[in-house]
Amino acid sequence: MTGATTAPGPRGAAVGRRIGIGLMYGLFRPRVLGAWRVPTAGPVILAVNHAHNIDGPMLMGTAPRPVHFLIKKEAFVGPLDPFLRGIGQLKVDRTTVDRTAVTQALGVLENGGALGIFPEGTRGEGDFASLRAGLAYFAVRGRAPVVPVAVLGSTERAGRLIPALPALRSRVDVVFGDAFDAGDGSGRRTRKALDEATLRIQGRLTAHLEQARRLTGR
Repeated sequence: MTGATTAPGPRGAAVGRRIGIGLMYGLFRPRVLGAWRVPTAGPVILAVNHAHNIDGPMLMGTAPRPVHFLIKKEAFVGPLDPFLRGIGQLKVDRTTVDRTAVTQALGVLENGGALGIFPEGTRGEGDFASLRAGLAYFAVRGRAPVVPVAVLGSTERAGRLIPALPALRSRVDVVFGDAFDAGDGSGRRTRKALDEATLRIQGRLTAHLEQARRLTGR
């Protein structure tokens, strides 16, 4: 039995990836671009924009590696709680400094896993306009490169039967960018260093999103 602060192992996330592949490719038509840019091994952070609830599952089903996502605790209700835990996802309380979630996320990176993060902290316009400092902390503290990911098309057309989901068989583009180091190479984790890293990350993510929109025409 793993403790509350123990990072989930890769097996559950691998199961989650298989489920994601089946659901996302069964319900929609994902077009994946640049997946080869994701490092094949070692710690990595996938930083994805967040405009629709489907964006997380879409990344889980299209990423070339199993992903452990930091997910708001409000999603862990009823049967979803053991299910999400079982597929290696991490519950985070966004109203406070959730030390358990931080420890588990760093553990994922220390074990050479892929950590999925919505840098904006919550669903919004999905344009990376407002970033929280958490991504910079994990990137610098976990010594993990960041791969920007743009999910485009998930909000264009709502489904007729289930309006909360994109239209069935609609095309959703998932564009992976080049991996980059968020830190300045010094290893410093001061407030100033993390603020600078956050600005550095925001610039790279915004540039990737603009490039992805030009590439896909969305």
